[in-house]
Amino acid sequence: MKKTILAGVGMGAIALAFAAKDPVIMTVNGVDVPKSEFEYLYHKNSQQQINPQTLDEYVEMFKLYKMKVADAKAEGLDTVSSFVKETEQYRHDLAAPYLADSVAINKLVDEAYDRSLKEAEAIHLMLFKTRDPKQNELLRARIDSIRGLALAGEDFALLAEKYSADKGSAPRGGRMGWISANNFPYNFDKAAFELPEGKISEIVESPMGYHILKGGKKRPARGKIQAAHILKMTRDEESNAAAKAAIDSIYEVVKNNPALFAEVATAESDDRGSARQGGMLPLFGAGEMVEAFDSVAFSLKDGEISKPFKTNYGWHIIHRLGSRPVASREAVKTQVLSQIKNDQDPRYKTLRNALTDRLAKKHKGVLNDKNISLLLADVTAAGIDSTLRARWTSGPESKKDLFSIEGKNVPASEFISSIGRVNVQDGDVAATVLEARLNDFYHNQLVEAEEVTLLKEVPEYANLLKEYVDGSLLYEVSVRKVWDKAAKDSEGLKKYFESHRDEYSWTEPHVKGFLVQAVNDSIAELIKARAAGLSNDSIIPVVRREFNRQASIDKVLVSKGSNAMVDNLMFGGPVVEPARSNYTVYFMVNPRMLMAPEEVSDVRGLVTSDYQNQFQEEWEADLRRRYPAKVNEKVLRSVKELSKKK
Repeated sequence: MKKTILAGVGMGAIALAFAAKDPVIMTVNGVDVPKSEFEYLYHKNSQQQINPQTLDEYVEMFKLYKMKVADAKAEGLDTVSSFVKETEQYRHDLAAPYLADSVAINKLVDEAYDRSLKEAEAIHLMLFKTRDPKQNELLRARIDSIRGLALAGEDFALLAEKYSADKGSAPRGGRMGWISANNFPYNFDKAAFELPEGKISEIVESPMGYHILKGGKKRPARGKIQAAHILKMTRDEESNAAAKAAIDSIYEVVKNNPALFAEVATAESDDRGSARQGGMLPLFGAGEMVEAFDSVAFSLKDGEISKPFKTNYGWHIIHRLGSRPVASREAVKTQVLSQIKNDQDPRYKTLRNALTDRLAKKHKGVLNDKNISLLLADVTAAGIDSTLRARWTSGPESKKDLFSIEGKNVPASEFISSIGRVNVQDGDVAATVLEARLNDFYHNQLVEAEEVTLLKEVPEYANLLKEYVDGSLLYEVSVRKVWDKAAKDSEGLKKYFESHRDEYSWTEPHVKGFLVQAVNDSIAELIKARAAGLSNDSIIPVVRREFNRQASIDKVLVSKGSNAMVDNLMFGGPVVEPARSNYTVYFMVNPRMLMAPEEVSDVRGLVTSDYQNQFQEEWEADLRRRYPAKVNEKVLRSVKELSKKK
């Protein structure tokens, strides 16, 4: 349903967008071209060309361009599903900047940047979510009970150690160490940086689970570190002693000669991923490494090598190579813009809901709460299945309006048809799913209404979209009528070459034949003898089959200077070593010196291009006969006068 609206209303609206106030400069095949579209493309074309066309020249080219678009539509290319889908996506992408709330986005960027200037001590207790919504309700209730214990004064560290599912921080009383901003899910990040020290947070939901945080210390951000390390892993007490002895020995080597660090890391480090890079690690900030590693790395000066120290992974030595300051606001903005595109990010939902409200006010969007409640109650009672879909798409309920936009009511049948064959048995889950789908459907219908308004009110948007649509149609019809038609017509190419043979020649001689490389002289003589009785079409397959791994053979057509071995054999060039090291001798079979091609394959690229030009000329002549074009000379003169003034 949605695609029908976009293809029908949208594409038609492009042509009619400015009809009331935009004079028609020409009519091609009964379709009016507004002056604004012509001027937009003319000026864009002039800026892109080294030697711009005159206006009269451009008019002729433009008429032909529109005739080709008309031909594409006559071929039905504008109705192909892939074309409609791509156009729809481009339309949405093009509209996105006009729909974005720059004030709200900049506020989120400022918020993220302000946090990035600090580091926070993260302390939390969490329970992992499951795929079962009912189980998640129980988990949320459980963590709420644990939060109640913390608020009542029980030791948060003991609660985390006992209940937290985060096995990394639980043994340390929920302490994750110091973290950098904007590296964790938004809700968690916001709570960690804004919660006062010692305070217990509300329940914080992230894509992974439910958290309660205890406010930790804050300090100025220290940026990021570039470092390399050497690791000797440990598994038990016995391996711990061996790893400690090994790392101590390595430390003595690199301490006395830091220049050897990368070489030693490659040879000795058990972290094979970084060892291949001389121990080099990606840039990291606070909280991106385990706390013990983080603490040592940030305590070093640039160029300094740490003494051996232990983490849960084993024994390390760090070579701090450099550092990078806190990210600029522009860098944070890039990060935030990427994050808010993710529909799992709460900021995405906040911005989307705000856009829905803004467009609802502009386009008189009104939800019918009564009918929506009836639908959700039915779904809660019966789930989503074929019976419910039938009841709400063809039964009496199908005509119940769920909302209206610009005074037009949208019935339940239209929405239910859009959800496809979704089946959810559990009524509560089904109601949640359907409500989310309805919110999306309502939002998308409001966006469509806004995009139609953009077509009418924003010339830049309309012109860019029209240019994309027509340009895509032009490409597709050219492929069908010219490029593929010529390139795939082997028999036609051959006939074209034969009838135009005298037009193809070379200014320098070309050698054509078969270049052979062989393992020794004996094999070379056998190949020469075998090839003597073969047709040119049979030489390559026979030699490759019968002399496999003893020789290589390739068909060549080259001029002087293009192949050193051919230069030696045919043009008196110096002797060279065969191109393949396992061969010792090279020679040619059936070599010919030519000043003109023998067959179409010798100049296939040129012939194909010329053959395409013939199709192009014939097609354009046919277009001029089939699609009438009439120019409004008065409007064209106004464009000429304006162009002269610029």
